[in-house]
Amino acid sequence: MEEDNQCTKPHAILVPLPLQGHVIPFTNLAMKLASNGFTITFVNTQYIHHQITKSQPNNKTEQDDIFAAARKSGLDIRYKTVSDGFPLAFNRFQNLDQCLEGHLHVYPAHVDELVGDLVQSDPSITCFIADTFHTWPETIANKYNLVNVSFWTEPALVLSIYYHLDLLRQNGHFGFHDKREDIIDYIPGVQAIEPKDLMSHLQATDLLSPMHRIIYKAFHEVKRADFILINTVQELESETLSALHEKQPTYAIGPVFPSKTTKSIVATNLMSEFDCTQWLNAKPHGSVLFISFGSYAQVTTKDIEEIAHGLLLSKVSFIWVLRPDTTSYEETNILPVGFDDEIKDRGMIVPWCSQVKVLSHPAVGGFLTHCGWNSILESMWCGVPMLCFPLWTDQITNRKLVVDDWGIGLNICDGVKPITRVEVAEKINHVMSGKLGDGLQKEIRNVRQTMEDALALNGSSQKNFFQFIIDVKTKVQTRN
Repeated sequence: MEEDNQCTKPHAILVPLPLQGHVIPFTNLAMKLASNGFTITFVNTQYIHHQITKSQPNNKTEQDDIFAAARKSGLDIRYKTVSDGFPLAFNRFQNLDQCLEGHLHVYPAHVDELVGDLVQSDPSITCFIADTFHTWPETIANKYNLVNVSFWTEPALVLSIYYHLDLLRQNGHFGFHDKREDIIDYIPGVQAIEPKDLMSHLQATDLLSPMHRIIYKAFHEVKRADFILINTVQELESETLSALHEKQPTYAIGPVFPSKTTKSIVATNLMSEFDCTQWLNAKPHGSVLFISFGSYAQVTTKDIEEIAHGLLLSKVSFIWVLRPDTTSYEETNILPVGFDDEIKDRGMIVPWCSQVKVLSHPAVGGFLTHCGWNSILESMWCGVPMLCFPLWTDQITNRKLVVDDWGIGLNICDGVKPITRVEVAEKINHVMSGKLGDGLQKEIRNVRQTMEDALALNGSSQKNFFQFIIDVKTKVQTRN
């Protein structure tokens, strides 16, 4: 009997895209699946593993296995690392095109070899859950007779636009140097959207770059997946999700992160965290603006200068996350001369911190964000209004959801003209002074409640998650 239970217990290999914004939701998905009867084998690249362990305080027990504490708590999560084809010292972001070529042509062979070894040594493995941006899940899943699950870590709107690239081409909104600039109103389940709100890759002129070749292949590949999981909420993107579900089984299971804002038992940060709690404790309720541009995107020196002067003009208290590579890999002194003296004790500048810990603190009343999807989900969950400053990729489209569709944030600028310090100060004061009015505050409370309801026992995300588990088990049985 015990042997039968072992055979019917689902065992999934999870392979995130090697970027922090993708590793975090994959880690949370691993924990959620393991908490519901799955055995998980989680695969990070050796580079990501190296960055994570390097950023942690001295903790010898987890140097080789970031899931050691999770296993001690009773979750069956194994951990493996794989080469991405480059040495650890190679700067992947400074040499992005070369890195992306490796992602297309070298990395898949390493993953294939690892999956083959895992399946051979453990026949209980039945499921392959890979990031939608990977270009090879169907090939590997088919080779080893695994159920192919695509996990999309961004909103359904962005997935649907990529999914329908063929329609954008047919209608002249993508793939041409002289693209149409009128409204796009023909994508199933997507309300009318302007070309300026498309992801930055779809507004580019070089359509044969390594990134574009990855996009073409990945979004052809996803159409062959057995199931698609999306880190969003059914009620927030219902029409888009329904249209995708008509194409293939699609499940909104978000937000996929721990509901409690305590530190996760699994390390995922690629940089050391600075603790801002003591500083925040001394500030009045809702008086602090949090500023962060994520773990990867870069900002121009000019924009940093205007934001810095805008902060000085606004006179609000703030925590500003400025990574060492925020503007480039060479520049270090990026703030205006005398800025530190001017802000005194009303501002704190840190290289990195726990974002959800800061956002959930009562002293925080606003978030100037690059509009990464994890940041948006965390801000909504903590009920913090957003000032939107999207930089590239999905962030452009995410901004539309936050400002135009859900009404829970403001644009820091119009996106056409460069930002100015005066405009930055005005928008900051608009948010931090509470002048946004009852409407916006009400919308934020409504969205927060929608997320809570979705994660409740009978909520849509929980129902979708458990239906997915049932469907995976059924699919495994039919394949065996």
